[in-house]
Amino acid sequence: MKLYIQITFILIVFFHTNTLFSENNLFSVNNIELEKKNKISNNSLADQAIKKGFNQLINRILLTRDKENFSDLNLTRIKQLVTYYRVSTVSEETNKELLNFSITFDKDKIHQLFYQRGISYSEILDKELYILPILIKNNEVFIFNNNFFYKNWTEFYKENLIEFIIPLENIEIIQKVNKNKDNLINLEISNLLREYSKKNLALVFIEDNKNMKKVYIKSKIQGKNISKSLNFKKQSLNDKEFNIKIIIETKKELINLIKSKNLIDIRTPSFLNAKLEINKTNSLIELNSRIKNIDSVEKIYIQEFNKNFVNLKIKYLGKLEKIINQLKNEKINLQLLDDTWIIKTL
Repeated sequence: MKLYIQITFILIVFFHTNTLFSENNLFSVNNIELEKKNKISNNSLADQAIKKGFNQLINRILLTRDKENFSDLNLTRIKQLVTYYRVSTVSEETNKELLNFSITFDKDKIHQLFYQRGISYSEILDKELYILPILIKNNEVFIFNNNFFYKNWTEFYKENLIEFIIPLENIEIIQKVNKNKDNLINLEISNLLREYSKKNLALVFIEDNKNMKKVYIKSKIQGKNISKSLNFKKQSLNDKEFNIKIIIETKKELINLIKSKNLIDIRTPSFLNAKLEINKTNSLIELNSRIKNIDSVEKIYIQEFNKNFVNLKIKYLGKLEKIINQLKNEKINLQLLDDTWIIKTL
């Protein structure tokens, strides 16, 4: 009898929290710094921060082609999407005061907005991209030396959405590239960067043709091969400015490619039936507590329970493989045994 009372209490807590709010909120924008001037009210400054935060949010989670779909939203509409904001003073100097804002947008309202406009958004879990830029100039191939792009790739457009990692100079890479210098495009990227073969990878070939540069991207993102060609004209830029522009625009394109492989379509949610075996009275509460950290899980429904197990129906967005990996990160194991999904807290 005591066990059933405990289970009933757990279920009451669970039902009261079955609409999940992630602690690691994808829809939060932090560190928005604005200067507080004498004639600007706190409310006006907050409005600026909210608008700036919304722009940063859509830049972070939307594909380039979809951003313009929200250019018509005015400040009043954007403010309706905000759950709350926090503000703190960064520094106070003699004539300058900086305020730091953190804006949290309501996930359900953002979802509804995206649903109405038929827009998918991106949630990137693996933020590392191992990249090797290779310069081709006057029929010579430059990998680590005399290569502006290798030397300066991480110096410009420092976006925290993706971490671009340049491999260290490696004789094996030099040998493989030189062996295939007449057929670089067909280089096997996983073989060339074998040490990082299970990571997201990209080769970027920059062909220097005086006032124009051709860029060919060969990437492997989440195990999928993606290629892209870009052309850049020098116009009135000097050589360094031109090279910096190529780095920035190519990085933006790579970020967009990674987003495209991590899209979530809220119009097509998925459902998963799973069994939770009860081996301690707080296992259901513990499960619910950990799943709150996963934005892609929308709701959990209890379908059946007794003293030995609970049958759950999980509503989630995105691919099953991604959800399984997210659960692992929260020390939750989801495994298919005898045609039944078994879920356990570790």
